[in-house]
Amino acid sequence: MFSLKALILIAAGALALPSNTNGIHDLLQARAGTPSSNGQHNGYYYSFWTDGGGTVNYQNGDKGNFAVNWKNCSNFYGGKGWKPGTSQTVNFNGTFTTSGNGYLSIYGWTTSPQTEYYIIESHGTYDPSKYVRVLGSYSSDGSVYKLARTSRIIYPPTSPLGAVQHQYYAVRQDKRTSGTVDVGNHVRVWQEKGLKLGKHDFQIVAVEGYQSSGEADVTVW
Repeated sequence: MFSLKALILIAAGALALPSNTNGIHDLLQARAGTPSSNGQHNGYYYSFWTDGGGTVNYQNGDKGNFAVNWKNCSNFYGGKGWKPGTSQTVNFNGTFTTSGNGYLSIYGWTTSPQTEYYIIESHGTYDPSKYVRVLGSYSSDGSVYKLARTSRIIYPPTSPLGAVQHQYYAVRQDKRTSGTVDVGNHVRVWQEKGLKLGKHDFQIVAVEGYQSSGEADVTVW
């Protein structure tokens, strides 16, 4: 996720949500609600970013808990997890509602190559797999996931993320707000389909919103 004030993103055949990693946090400050930040909290890594549009309130709770509510937002994400991420089993339990465009997902980054990935457990009105290249479907975690990918060209090329960014989406076909995700199994399928991941950076259970309103309360472990 990037502020339009700072960067211009050109999607290659996609309308997917723009996203961010650590270096961009320092460039942006929220105009309403909670300022962007990231770090350690009660034994978990957290990351919260907003481009400042609308009102977004993010709060870290006990251990792996976090809560966020937003009204007429522009773009944000926030959540808790680990840094670095791994091909581990992730548990989550909570609530997630949105009037429009939003995700509840396992969300992470790898480097070399720069790759942003989503394992989307629930979403609002926008399903990114409908607008990017679909590579098929596969079974995991008690459901079927549709796998899709796209790439973005990022300007300026000297940005902390480099010039090209890959995005992978695994979209669960029956939505849920609680459960267990075997990240290792997803990664194995992606690799079989030719999608490479680099070295893990952060990995969180994230709530993301884009031009919408909503609320969520989630615990991660």
